Amino acid sequence: MKLLADKTAIITGASRGIGRGIALAFAKQGCNIAFTYSSSVDAAQSLENELIATGVHAKGYQSDAADFDAAQQLVDDVLSHFETVDILINNAGITKDNLLMRMGEADFDHVMNINLKSVFNVTKAIQRTFLKQRHGSLIHMSSVVGVKGNAGQANYAASKAGIIGFSKSVALELGSRNIRSNVVAPGFIETEMTDQLSEDVVQGWRDGIPLKRGGTPEDVANACVFLASDLSNYITGQVLHVDGGMLT
Repeated sequence: MKLLADKTAIITGASRGIGRGIALAFAKQGCNIAFTYSSSVDAAQSLENELIATGVHAKGYQSDAADFDAAQQLVDDVLSHFETVDILINNAGITKDNLLMRMGEADFDHVMNINLKSVFNVTKAIQRTFLKQRHGSLIHMSSVVGVKGNAGQANYAASKAGIIGFSKSVALELGSRNIRSNVVAPGFIETEMTDQLSEDVVQGWRDGIPLKRGGTPEDVANACVFLASDLSNYITGQVLHVDGGMLT
């Protein structure tokens, strides 16, 4: 039995990395997928084809989740095509790392808009649908950095910490309507982005993790499958750390 059979999910920022891993894992569990991407047209088309090949309905949307009106239009377009949405994965995110003394206002604002305001925008846009149908699972992608902070990432850490506060508040507001809101906080996940780091740096990260390895997009995706499925029907307002024990 597939855990997400006949459900439909919106996944923001899914053309690569963790978002792509979530989309593939959800499709394997029978979930129809609407996903967004910003500029990677070829990667988005490739993902759409791969998802459809699993037997589910899938469609990519070029959309800026940080734009309030664009987020509303996205949800309208998805509902028009798929008719219903059961799950929202707020995954879109960027980094603009620098020490605070060298961080410009634009770098702070840009990260906050893409990482945090987008979560408000898309959640706000889907809220009416979830309230009307009296069910829905909201999953917001934070980070261990949003819990413990990290030097050189004040903007990123602030945005990811804000997601946790937002999610817990939404869980309190919408719980009576059977709408659940949870956070996944990944640790060191090995993706295309970490491929740019030297092997020594990557190994240093691995050595500091109790499980002695970096995570994979599939590790994060499996946690999201759990939170999206009926297996977690009594779980809301929580932060699930997928970090190999980094914060233990």
